[in-house]
Amino acid sequence: MANKLKIIPLGGLNEIGKNMTVYEYGGDILVVDCGMAFPDTGMFGIDLVIPDMSYLIKHKNRVRALVITHGHEDHVGAVPFLLQQINVPIYCTRLTAGLIDIKLQEFNLSHTTDIYTLEAGESFEVGCFSLEFIRVNHSIAGSVSLAITTPLGVVIHSGDFKIDSTPVGDQVIDLARFGQLGQEGVLALLSDSTNVERPGYAMSERKVGESLDALFRGCDRRIIVTTFASNVHRIQQIIDAAAKHGRRVAITGRSMENILRVAIELDYMDIPPNTIMELSQVKGVPRHKVVIVTTGSQGEPMSALYRMAISGHKQVEIGAGDRVIISASPIPGNEKMVSRVINELFRKGAEVIYERLAEVHVSGHACQEELKLMLALTRPRYFMPVHGEYRHLRAHAALARLTGVDSKHIFVANVGQVLTITENSAKFTGTAPAGQLLIDGLGIGDVGNMVLRDRKVLAEDGLIVVVVTLDAENGQVTAGPDIVSRGFVYVKESEALMEEMRRLCLRALNLCYEQHITDWSAIKAAIKTALSDYLYKKIKRSPMILPVIMES
Repeated sequence: MANKLKIIPLGGLNEIGKNMTVYEYGGDILVVDCGMAFPDTGMFGIDLVIPDMSYLIKHKNRVRALVITHGHEDHVGAVPFLLQQINVPIYCTRLTAGLIDIKLQEFNLSHTTDIYTLEAGESFEVGCFSLEFIRVNHSIAGSVSLAITTPLGVVIHSGDFKIDSTPVGDQVIDLARFGQLGQEGVLALLSDSTNVERPGYAMSERKVGESLDALFRGCDRRIIVTTFASNVHRIQQIIDAAAKHGRRVAITGRSMENILRVAIELDYMDIPPNTIMELSQVKGVPRHKVVIVTTGSQGEPMSALYRMAISGHKQVEIGAGDRVIISASPIPGNEKMVSRVINELFRKGAEVIYERLAEVHVSGHACQEELKLMLALTRPRYFMPVHGEYRHLRAHAALARLTGVDSKHIFVANVGQVLTITENSAKFTGTAPAGQLLIDGLGIGDVGNMVLRDRKVLAEDGLIVVVVTLDAENGQVTAGPDIVSRGFVYVKESEALMEEMRRLCLRALNLCYEQHITDWSAIKAAIKTALSDYLYKKIKRSPMILPVIMES
């Protein structure tokens, strides 16, 4: 292991979410970010998806620190699950620490590890690594890139970033520091690829503030705004616009309330006097003097906006006198849920304004010109695009070639693929255990592909239960077979089909009796085969078939 730097992405490649990268040199392991992803539509009943951490658990005595670039769920959502396995100190900025602490309290882990907070520009050492936080702009305050000094040179881990020359609250990205590091020599750059397909530059966050101000000006309706709870700069601009136009603001949604409290405590937000009120006070204020800031920008079931849309919110009823502003864009995979909520809001008679109709959202990720500028400033010897689907990584690799990076020094990796860098070379040298763990309630990783396949069958084709009682001595049928179906067919309308299924089951059972087959698993297999063959030929469906055998 001497004189070798290993970079192992455990998440965040060929996907959006569950970002996690391992840096390993000698006996020291440094982990950057620990995120989660939302389940896709085929993951029935799954709550969260987190990275496979078995590599870190196996080498937990060598893990020196967890460093977090910012507080979004795709970078911090799996922290509690890692801490349940490994007691490791955490390094991050103040707001990120506050959001992590909320998460750890939910898991009763708030006092199990040390959290060290630093500001952009500060440095610290972990094992053989020296790290520096570099200020960047993103859609959450306290975001940083990392300059990781290793015995072989400096690696820049960009985290999520954009170049915003007129940011809200935070200072502008520290491009000078990236340029200085580039002059001194950068061994490798790992850079955000999310918006690589978009030409030009990402719009400034202040553009949203201007749009919000225009939407508030002269509006005689109650205004309801939903955005990402973590975007404290966006929430600040909403509150500022409300105060400017003589409105009071109520907050609804647990995550929104928690983040607002933390942001105010840590001085990331400045609330004008007499602006915030309790949601219960809304009915006592004229509608044209009210702004409600809510969760639900992604159409999440049971979020506050979703409940308003379906008339399920206890305190807010949406109607023709409301203007609803959706100040967010759908995360890939959430488009249908967001569209459903927008449709329901229109049905309620509300005026709905969203990204396609007005500039009420800007991305927090760098577009092509910003990504090229990062490459040009840092001039890395080696380059690995991260944080994106495969097409994003490939497109980012093409951009790197345009800026002069040797194509032989560009590494488009898969999750778990080990990039080994020495003094004179860099190449892939195998794989580490990687993939995804599915969180279902309190279960971690106990739902695998077989369970998901069964859930898919149940969801698409339903369930048939065959109950039969056999004589304990001779194996003859003494009762049944009785057939119960769920999610398959409505029994009263399909009596002929159900009767034929009973006949086929009975024939299969009699055949087993004649052939002296007494093994229950063989009898169950015979029932399954008889029914599945018949049903597929008859109605082209393959329900789950569950035989239940009892003895008398």
